[in-house]
Amino acid sequence: MTEAALLPVLGAAMPIRVLRGMRDWIVADHRDLELQDFIKVDVLNGDWKPLVREAKELLSGYQGRLGIHGPFWGFTIATEDVEVRAVVKKRMTQGLEVCESLGATQMVVHSPFTTWGHNNYDNSPTGRQDVIDRTHAALDDAVRRAETIGVELVIENIEDKDPHDRVFLAESFGTPAVRVSLDTGHAHYAHGSTGAPPVDRYVTAAGNRLAHIHLQDADGYADRHWAPGDGTVRWPSIFDAVAKLTSVPRLILELRDHGQIRRGAQHLIDLGLGR
Repeated sequence: MTEAALLPVLGAAMPIRVLRGMRDWIVADHRDLELQDFIKVDVLNGDWKPLVREAKELLSGYQGRLGIHGPFWGFTIATEDVEVRAVVKKRMTQGLEVCESLGATQMVVHSPFTTWGHNNYDNSPTGRQDVIDRTHAALDDAVRRAETIGVELVIENIEDKDPHDRVFLAESFGTPAVRVSLDTGHAHYAHGSTGAPPVDRYVTAAGNRLAHIHLQDADGYADRHWAPGDGTVRWPSIFDAVAKLTSVPRLILELRDHGQIRRGAQHLIDLGLGR
């Protein structure tokens, strides 16, 4: 086996309309794929079954790992409002119904931890635990269903300043059905703008709880979702940290411009980091 063959295979996130044109690139190497259509309320509340049928047709012969980005608009999974919590439960159920129909084995959910919270959780002796308890109130039913249907819920950093917060949250569920996701651009923003650790430390903090990575470049100021190579993320340090893990996280290019996915992947390939 060649040295290149030992490198991780790079995957991507995209809606089904983009998959139509990128199907051969995804299927030829069975790249990890994350479908983005099911974050939208109108899709989840409508008839999404034709989208699932189309995705299955496009992915005929595909043997890669398939996931979806779960719903997140308009709520936090640690909401204090019991009526909003009912909406969160509904959205998680809808996302898992899609996963079951699609045959997806992973769903991304957004972290409840915030920059404001980081500086204020300790105003109360139970500040962080309150976030964990409220998250359990919203997600416990979804986690049980995820266990039953073989889906991982992976918690993605958004504003997280302390990379350990998500790890503690995932571990609190006591099940392999809840694991950790890393978004490199979000972590780079947090490092550059809020004093968080550099991105590779988010990898080491998660350790083998890390099951999913959104690969996107940024400038440390905002959430850019640029192609790798267009910003200032230090890619070798991230891939070096990932190489020490045994969890084999899905490596998903999540770019604002889907037309740049191949170019972004090629940049990482040219650096000798993936294939």
